[in-house]
Amino acid sequence: MFAVAIALGSNLGDRRAHLDWAVARLSEHLQNLTASTVIETDPVGVDDEQPPYFNAVIVGDTDLEPRKLMQLLLTIEEERGRRRPSLRAARTLDLDLILYGDRVIDEPGLQVPHPRFRERAFVLAPLAEVAPEMIDPISGKRVEELLAELR
Repeated sequence: MFAVAIALGSNLGDRRAHLDWAVARLSEHLQNLTASTVIETDPVGVDDEQPPYFNAVIVGDTDLEPRKLMQLLLTIEEERGRRRPSLRAARTLDLDLILYGDRVIDEPGLQVPHPRFRERAFVLAPLAEVAPEMIDPISGKRVEELLAELR
């Protein structure tokens, strides 16, 4: 079993319902699932006008290999109506694999830890709420340390 962290986001439609649905679907595949508080944030790094996001993070344990877990996340997004007209388009559901135990993976279509999670308060704050002691295997720092540095 591997401890994983997954970020959830939604800024289209019933944002809360999308996140709740994703947590329910992921609970079928993760043991000891814990979900953070949902926070509302402005879009980051987008070129067009978009509505605010609801963001959260879940942590849990899985025996799915990283590639299989990533495929599951993409499937869950699609099941909830996710479309990809452009890179940072508004979305019904966005699921990002942030951490997968102490693994560092850099393959086409799969980078773990997520390459930008250290600079995103909307990921670090909810993650610090539920798993402050999780370690970023690249920096060697705990999530709570990364959040303190960002602030």
